[in-house]
Amino acid sequence: MTDGVAAGVGPLGLLLFLIFGYLLGSIPFGLLITRAAGLGDVRKIGSGNIGATNVLRTGRKGLAALTLLLDALKGAATVWIALRWDLTAGMAAGLGAFLGHLFPVWLGFKGGKGVATYVGVLLALAWQGFLAFAVIWLAVAALTRYSSLAALVAAAATPIFLYFLGAGLVAGLLALMSLLIIVRHRLNIERLLAGTESRIGAK
Repeated sequence: MTDGVAAGVGPLGLLLFLIFGYLLGSIPFGLLITRAAGLGDVRKIGSGNIGATNVLRTGRKGLAALTLLLDALKGAATVWIALRWDLTAGMAAGLGAFLGHLFPVWLGFKGGKGVATYVGVLLALAWQGFLAFAVIWLAVAALTRYSSLAALVAAAATPIFLYFLGAGLVAGLLALMSLLIIVRHRLNIERLLAGTESRIGAK
């Protein structure tokens, strides 16, 4: 796989795709789904996050799975639409969707941690990177039973994998997004270091 860039849409076009991606990415599916199910505001339970992991704390696995799927799809769909123009448009839209999920204007810029949307953007931009992320996540999760650690390791490794695959432009974008994921997981990192992070399947 190598980067393929067409003539480009220009700075204004990239800004428009970034805004387009941001608006779609900022749709807070976790909050909307739990409210529609009569569970109230998901931000008032657990970590206060709007992502699938916190939705799971409601005890509704189906709603958590739906949140995960929709958060990933909003990233992937945004990129797929923008790729009709060129790769840089897709990258701008994907970054916008990711930032929209992390910092949604409708929720005072307090959103999720971005892993599902990151995965969706990755799938649309470089399916090989998506497969690498999935394999690494599954391996680390199976060995440690820490979902957060699996996400952190996979996010850190995926841009490196893409770079050596020849997709330097996409790797650069994913490196930036991975850095933001690490920052958003700072509390998880503190708990991992302290040995207090919850494991997959723990009560």
